[in-house]
Amino acid sequence: MKLYAPSTIKDIREKHGFNFSKNLGQNFLVDKNIIDQIIDESYITEDDLVIEIGPGVGVLTAEAAQRAKKVVAVEIDTSLIPILEETLAEFDNVTVINRDILKTDLKEIVDEYGTGGGVKIIGNLPYYITTPIIMKILEDDVKVDSITIMMQKEVADRIKASPGSKIYGALSAAVQYYCTIEQIATAPKEVFVPRPKVDSAVLRLDVRKEAPIELLDEKTFFRCIKCGFEQRRKTLLNSLGGTGLTKDELRQVLDDAGIDPVRRIETLDLQELADLANSMTKFTDR
Repeated sequence: MKLYAPSTIKDIREKHGFNFSKNLGQNFLVDKNIIDQIIDESYITEDDLVIEIGPGVGVLTAEAAQRAKKVVAVEIDTSLIPILEETLAEFDNVTVINRDILKTDLKEIVDEYGTGGGVKIIGNLPYYITTPIIMKILEDDVKVDSITIMMQKEVADRIKASPGSKIYGALSAAVQYYCTIEQIATAPKEVFVPRPKVDSAVLRLDVRKEAPIELLDEKTFFRCIKCGFEQRRKTLLNSLGGTGLTKDELRQVLDDAGIDPVRRIETLDLQELADLANSMTKFTDR
């Protein structure tokens, strides 16, 4: 059965009375070449545990199951569970969990289903919660090797953006701190059913084994990023006011870090952000 074929999806919908949910951002991928790219560039091995976010009717799930030792698919839509039981019936190495990924303890899944090999996350993410899902995985310190996910192209561009770019922001800095980034595919809106309004892209986020910068306090680093980018059009001296430091303290922080106070946060690379945060810890540790 070609699960990716529009005709197959149509038959499944009619048989099970399934309707796409706009609230859940359901857009099923129907392009075999892109499906193959996602699976190939995830570098799934026969020893791996694969966690899939939002399996839909099981298109990526079935492909991953042929390569991985174990696949755990987390699906929030209850109406898709009987469909997945049918489309994935031939695979004894697949477990489907009916749960909201944002309320799921991924560490528990790794502990319960871990194979002793690598852990890879894949998925076609709903546009409206792409960022929360990515940051949940990274901030929860789930021991995964990589995260290969389809997302809105605009979000992918923001994640990849370089300092100085108009789209470089808190998400860019945070993901680049945790991961190296590789774009492995683009997906025009025409390769989805139903068709979304925008194009998509697939990124592989390879989780770093070691941080690219040395931080005295990670919380201070992320507080700097959050405060700075919330008022990105202001100079650093003004945008960092939300950290709770006075103007005089901020002048000293910036001077110690060797950063001009009239610069804006979007011009700072990871090392400069680290220098800023490390300089700030002398005040936040009081």
